Amino acid sequence: MEATAKVTYVRITPRKVQIVLDLIRNQPVEKALAILKYTPKAACEPTLKLLKSAIANAENNFNLDRELLYVAEANVGQGPTLKRMRARAKGSGTRINKKTSHITLTVREAE
Repeated sequence: MEATAKVTYVRITPRKVQIVLDLIRNQPVEKALAILKYTPKAACEPTLKLLKSAIANAENNFNLDRELLYVAEANVGQGPTLKRMRARAKGSGTRINKKTSHITLTVREAE
């Protein structure tokens, strides 16, 4: 049995989120929580919140044991890009792309 949690439109680049997700994939949830708490990356904050949500979904919706849970799948996809302009020399401008992410996390009970 598995439980899933999803967060969309997180204002962090998917490339930066992928680094954090690689750290917690296939880890027990207690170890994953510790990794996210003590890793100094900006993507850890929304990922930690998402992992707590997935654990709560597993416990409340499917009556799974927290001690047996592990992070089975952790995926990130690119969301819409916010396009902004910045003034440059001689009246011109350059485009700044602010990328967003959609993060999906699945926890599963170990056999």
